[in-house]
Amino acid sequence: MAEIAMQIDIAASRDRLLAALDTHDGLTAWWTTGVDRDGDDLLFEFPDAPEPFRLRRDRADLDRVAWTSVGPFPPHWLDTTVTWDLFDHPDDPHRTLLLFRHLGWRPEAERSVPMVAGTWAELLVRLKDYAQSGKVQPYFVPRAHQHTE
Repeated sequence: MAEIAMQIDIAASRDRLLAALDTHDGLTAWWTTGVDRDGDDLLFEFPDAPEPFRLRRDRADLDRVAWTSVGPFPPHWLDTTVTWDLFDHPDDPHRTLLLFRHLGWRPEAERSVPMVAGTWAELLVRLKDYAQSGKVQPYFVPRAHQHTE
C-alpha cells in the first residue's frame, strides 16, 4: 500500500502543535476555513467539493493526533488514516519534530497519492508557519467562507 510520510522540525511546543491540529481556530488558520465537528468526526469543506471530507478523530494528545477518513467523500480517501506524531527535539526543548503520515490507500486509489502528497507538503509548510509565528494563512477558503467587499 502506498503511504505519504514527511517529517518536519517546528520551532514550537507540542502544546502549540496540538492546538493547531485539534482546535477549530488552529485548523482554520492553516488548512481550510470550512471546519466543523459532528461528534467525533471532523468535517472539512473545500472549494468545489460537493460535500465535506469526514474524518473521525481517533486520538488527540501530546504524542499523536490520528484521524480516519470515514467518507463517503472523497472516495479515494475512504478508510485512509492521517497521523501526526509529535516528538521532543533532541537538542532543543522549545522545538518539536512532527512525523506526518497519510496511509492505508487502496490499490485503486494509489494514483491519487502524488497529487495528495503535494498538497500535504504545502499544508505542512502552512502548519509550521502558523505554529511558529501565529500567522493565519489557510490554504483553502470555501465559497461559503469567502468575504466579499
